[in-house]
Amino acid sequence: MPRLGEKYEMDVETVSKSREEYQSATYKATGLPAAPAVMVENELAAQGPSISDAGVEAVIRRHLGLPPGEA
Repeated sequence: MPRLGEKYEMDVETVSKSREEYQSATYKATGLPAAPAVMVENELAAQGPSISDAGVEAVIRRHLGLPPGEA
């Protein structure tokens, strides 16, 4: 994801927690998705083991008001 952050001049924040923290009631109360997941602004762009750069990039482009496809 850092590559896409550089390409679109966006800040990328990586959050890493233990499995126990992700499964805690406190984390679940945040409303954030279980890991692994990628969010763009408040939209869940991808979740699970099949996260693709292309899918995340499509969401980024939509949020930036860019047409689909390569820049």
